[in-house]
Amino acid sequence: MQKNQILVVDDEGSMRLALSEAVKRGGYAVDTAVDGFEALQKFRTERFQMVISDVKMPKMSGVDVLKEIKRMSPQTPVIMVTAYGTIQNAVEAMKEGASDYILKPFSYEDLESAMRRAMMTSATRPGPGRDKSSGSLRSKSRVIVTQHPKMQKLLDLARNIASSNSTVLIQGESGTGKELLARYIFENSPRRHKPFVAINCAAIPENLLESELFGHEKGAFTGAATQRIGKFEMANHGTILLDEISEMSLQLQAKLLRVLQEFELDRIGGKISIPIDVRVICTTNGDLRRAVDDEKFREDLFYRLNVIPLTIPPLRERKDDIPQLVEHFLKGNGERGGSGRGVSVSLEAQALLQKYDWKGNVRELENFIERAALVCEEGVIEPRHFFLDGTVKPRRESGGVPVGSTLREMEKQLILKTLEEVKGNRTHAAKVLGISIRTLRNKLKEYLPTRPKTEKNSLMSNGREDRVDAFVQ
Repeated sequence: MQKNQILVVDDEGSMRLALSEAVKRGGYAVDTAVDGFEALQKFRTERFQMVISDVKMPKMSGVDVLKEIKRMSPQTPVIMVTAYGTIQNAVEAMKEGASDYILKPFSYEDLESAMRRAMMTSATRPGPGRDKSSGSLRSKSRVIVTQHPKMQKLLDLARNIASSNSTVLIQGESGTGKELLARYIFENSPRRHKPFVAINCAAIPENLLESELFGHEKGAFTGAATQRIGKFEMANHGTILLDEISEMSLQLQAKLLRVLQEFELDRIGGKISIPIDVRVICTTNGDLRRAVDDEKFREDLFYRLNVIPLTIPPLRERKDDIPQLVEHFLKGNGERGGSGRGVSVSLEAQALLQKYDWKGNVRELENFIERAALVCEEGVIEPRHFFLDGTVKPRRESGGVPVGSTLREMEKQLILKTLEEVKGNRTHAAKVLGISIRTLRNKLKEYLPTRPKTEKNSLMSNGREDRVDAFVQ
């Protein structure tokens, strides 16, 4: 069986196909089951990284499937999907250990986001792979990898405060791993067997965020065709992560403050207040104190959130973590079927990695290593394979692009050079360049229009354009 396989369970053929295609778009292998009995039979004989199941099915409900899967494999994340979004079955699914709960109809982005959250939560669950002495959470997914004293001290503090119910505010630059630290706190807390629900306040339009957080009643506004429970209710007795809290509007900040003070919420259009018991963790890459001074963030809410402040240092302040991170990313890329398995980094390349500022922090380093592993020859990453600040560091003998070249010529040379590095593999080239294969194909047709075969055969020069003609076909 292929690695990273996901089991999709739905009795409707069209929905089963749609879910399967969406999972494949995320880079995973997929297997399907037409009902709960077939799903459990497959689960007993094969290994799946995740299960996505409809709730309402004949013979066996999705909640029953969830219960049985959690009995056999508590660490396997399960996402529930249904068109029947009532408060009762949503809460029941979350209490039984569902990683997330999404309603039909949903977009690919909704499913992809739920899958990513479920994978990350599964990665940090306690188990035989945890190594607290090194400050690392050993798993096959995203983990905290560090040996730096500042980070070790931060992880010690995070473990110490995990047992409390106090609100935590995690600050740090983009890409430093704020959400990973939030999940680390959750996994070391007494609530670790309860729901962990994350929501990105910056990714949801302002007019929809209140409904996402607190839910709404049927008919509360135009388009509210069914009742919807919010993320706070889903996280009841567990933990909620409010990512990028600084992006929340002042009006919604006032409602959030009431929830934190009164431990109850009101759904949009609701007539009664609903009591909740939720531990709140917030993250931000901005300066909330400055936002308060600029009257963009409520001062009373700031003090309510800033009970336990944690700040993650940027990667440029802990560069001795870079070798360990590089090794981790190469190993993980190889396990996912990428080009990282068996790839090493030369001493010259390691030295260059230490000199770079890493404005995008650990996330930038991870993407950078993945690209370098795709284009390196003979399994060794050299400085010439680096793409820093969007610019290829050229081979010395190549001379690069002459000063005074047009942007069009520079783009053309970059594309052709990349194709050379990956030996004509357009899929790898598009990934390295950060564009789609369709965009790459269109660029090649623009820069290298198809010429008659007689003309091609008459071109005997060693120019790069002649060597990459085949890439356009």
